Amino acid sequence: MRFLLPLLLAASASAHAQTDDFRQCLDGLRSTARGAGVSEATFRAHTEALQPNMGVVANLDAQPEFKTPIWDYLAVLVDNERVADGEARLKEHAEVLQRVQQRYGVDPATVVAVWGVESNFGQGFGRTPIVQSLATLSCFGRRQAYFRTEFVAALRILQAGHFAPDRFTGSWAGAFGHTQFMPSTFERLAVDFDGDGRADLFDSAPDALASTANFLQRAGWRQDLPWGFEVKLPAGFSAAGEGRRSKRPSAEWRARGVHLVDGTPIPEGLSLGLLAPAGVQGPAFLVTRNFDALYSYNAAESYGLAIAHLADRLRGAGPFATPWPTDDPGLSRAERRELQTLLLARGHDIGTADGQLGEKSRAAVRAEQQRLGWAVDGRAGQKLLKALRGG
Repeated sequence: MRFLLPLLLAASASAHAQTDDFRQCLDGLRSTARGAGVSEATFRAHTEALQPNMGVVANLDAQPEFKTPIWDYLAVLVDNERVADGEARLKEHAEVLQRVQQRYGVDPATVVAVWGVESNFGQGFGRTPIVQSLATLSCFGRRQAYFRTEFVAALRILQAGHFAPDRFTGSWAGAFGHTQFMPSTFERLAVDFDGDGRADLFDSAPDALASTANFLQRAGWRQDLPWGFEVKLPAGFSAAGEGRRSKRPSAEWRARGVHLVDGTPIPEGLSLGLLAPAGVQGPAFLVTRNFDALYSYNAAESYGLAIAHLADRLRGAGPFATPWPTDDPGLSRAERRELQTLLLARGHDIGTADGQLGEKSRAAVRAEQQRLGWAVDGRAGQKLLKALRGG
């Protein structure tokens, strides 16, 4: 106990200092908020008892779009389960999606793909209080200027009465609703599409779908363009200096020996950039400005590719023709649940088999990797699933 007490005292002192820093930061933001249209009463009502949530700061440096191997990321976001759910939503909301396309020029599959990737079609809004998240990120960690803008926008949303404070929850980073708009995006681009007099991204799928199409249209989406297509690169192809922003005419890519994966020529008259998220040995894509519009939704190429690929699957396309350059592909959500069931059967206390590989599941994976004499990294792939299936 004598060794533990100093650690407990140090942790308590650190927490107090953290809270003091948070209060000072919020006091400094008071005038910024006032200058941006937030009343003193609103600011006080939503910050007076606020405590920091340092978990969101940790999440800022662990975003799956940047940390997860691309084959794991897409295996979860574009699995057969999500495709089937998306097909059902296309049918369920066909009339609304047709009107959305007529008004904003974005096709139903693309809009529904955003919905699926962002909130699993409304099944995963997030439960973190938005004001708390954004206030914390405004005071700690990276990109504080960005999050301060969002924090103030969140206060304006509450001040205007768009949502009740206890309803105003979302992701750890402050995004909310069916298609996970940030507060400033809601203010700029949310639309009332169901005609009830308010833009509601929580309880109105029509409002959320139309708002998403409005976002993409404003980001430069053109309905006469594909997002891009998978291509086959010739042997020895060098991708040095290439990227989705370094766009070249179709003719240049054809002259360099690049063609569609089915062997047909690249369509003429397009401006295309190369996207090779796993290098030239993996799937490669030539992308248009429409991909850039998808990218702008979350500023990650893996994220944009997930939406583009899910949209293609919803139109009837199959998986990518080129395999990922790994001997241990990722797991779908159904396979993750199977893996967790097998871990539970082996006595690992991981909670329920929900397909979410949290820290308890990763700890169990590490234990099994150690038992098997494998490298211990906590990553679950096809190899481990097959090994556990065999007992």
